[in-house]
Amino acid sequence: MIGVYDYTVVLTYLSLLAGCTGTIIAMSGVGHPYIGMFLMLFAGLCDGFDGRVARTKKNRSSLELRFGMQIDSFSDLISFGLLPAAIGMSMLRHNIRLSDLHELPESWLDPTLAMAHSNLYRAVLVIIALIYILAAMIRLAYFNATEEEREKEAKEKGAAYFTGLPVTSAAIVFPMVLLMHYIPRFDLSVPYFIVMFVMACLFVGRFKIRKPGKKGVWIMVGIGFAEFVAFMILMSVTNH
Repeated sequence: MIGVYDYTVVLTYLSLLAGCTGTIIAMSGVGHPYIGMFLMLFAGLCDGFDGRVARTKKNRSSLELRFGMQIDSFSDLISFGLLPAAIGMSMLRHNIRLSDLHELPESWLDPTLAMAHSNLYRAVLVIIALIYILAAMIRLAYFNATEEEREKEAKEKGAAYFTGLPVTSAAIVFPMVLLMHYIPRFDLSVPYFIVMFVMACLFVGRFKIRKPGKKGVWIMVGIGFAEFVAFMILMSVTNH
C-alpha cells in the first residue's frame, strides 16, 4: 500500500478530513456556514502542530519528508483555500434573500431587473471566491517550489521568513469575520468576500513575514480557541 501512515501524518490527515467535511456541510442543503467555521478552526489547530509532531521522529526518510510537505500543501488548499470559499457561498444561501423584492430599492422592483441584479451580484462574488482559491493554490505551489531557497536563506539569516501571507492565516481571519457577522445579526456577506479578495492579494504578495516560533504558534492557537469559545457563548446565549 503506497503512502505514509505513521503518527507523523495523522494531524495532516485530520486537517484534510476536517476541511473536506466542512466544505461538504457548508455547501449541502442542510449545512450552515458556522459548522464549516468550527471545522476550519479544528483544521487550523491540527496544522499548527503537524510539523512539530512530524519533526519528533528522528531519521525520517527522504520520501517521508517530501510526502509530508506535499500532503500538507494539499490539506491547506482544501481547509484554508476551498473551505473559506464554500463558507462564503453558504452565507449567501442563508443570509441573502434577493427574491424578497421588498428589500430591494424601488428601481429594482421590476422582477426582471431584480433577477438581473441577483445574477450579477452572485457572479461577482463567485469570481472573487475563485480568485481566492487560485491565489491560495499559487502560493502553496510557490512555497513548495522554493523550499530549497528558503532553507538556504534561513541558514544565512538565522531566521525563516514567509513570502506573502500564509494560507493558514485563514483559520484565524475568517472565523473572526464570522464572529462580527454574528454579533450585529445582519448580513455581512459582502464584507466577507471583500476580506477574501484582500487575503487573495496578500497570498501572492512579495513582502516578507517572519515565520513564528513556538510562542507565536501558541498565540495563534490561543486566538483560535478564543474564537471558538466566543462562538459557543454567543450561540448559547442567543439560542441561534
